[in-house]
Amino acid sequence: MTEAATNDVAQFLARQIERAKALRLEGASSSERAAKRALLRQWQAARLAATHQDLLEDPGYRPAAEFFLSDLYGMKDTSKRDADVEHIYPIMVRMLPDHALHSIGVALELDALTEQLDEQLLHVLEPQLRADGQITESAYAQAYRRCNNYALRKHQIALITEVGQHLSEMVNKPLVYKTLRAMRLPARLAGFGELQDFLERGFGAFLKLHDPQEFLSLIERRETQILDRIYAGDPRPFDLAPHVGG
Repeated sequence: MTEAATNDVAQFLARQIERAKALRLEGASSSERAAKRALLRQWQAARLAATHQDLLEDPGYRPAAEFFLSDLYGMKDTSKRDADVEHIYPIMVRMLPDHALHSIGVALELDALTEQLDEQLLHVLEPQLRADGQITESAYAQAYRRCNNYALRKHQIALITEVGQHLSEMVNKPLVYKTLRAMRLPARLAGFGELQDFLERGFGAFLKLHDPQEFLSLIERRETQILDRIYAGDPRPFDLAPHVGG
């Protein structure tokens, strides 16, 4: 790849690092705001677990499903992981191939976009929260529609699929995984254990998948169907009765 292309990838990664950091700081600007964001994330994590319950219960899909629902699309706090990326950015740009840099950049782009969408949703949802602070399905769906960001939601789903595809491709490169495992102790000693754990969980999950493309297609199809049902005003948009292979 040309030097110009390499610089473009490095700049893309740098932009995602700064964007995710800024959005997370904004969301944690007050303890009350942070608590409400945690409530929203908990609700969404429970919804995702219910939608993809069959994948979580299937031994062949469980590791990848747990990784997606906790690390990529759930409520796991990724601030330490992203701080690790920021700190070792100069080393990564010098040492990692462009495709690996781009893959990490896409994961951070997904993280930043999720932060942005959650912030928008919470802003609209707050007046509709019940007195006990709980979120109802109807209030959530109504707030989702009022955000009027269908294109961004579609992009979020596309990024989830893209991150999975990158992991699937890298799993098929034995040298990459061997290098990753060799970095385990140095990464922990250097204080970058969270980033190392994230990468190892992703690789480990996809190593165990017998059909990565089918898994990614299931996630993409279900989440797109739910998105479309919410925007169509379906009173029960999350009732998909999921089953593996459907």
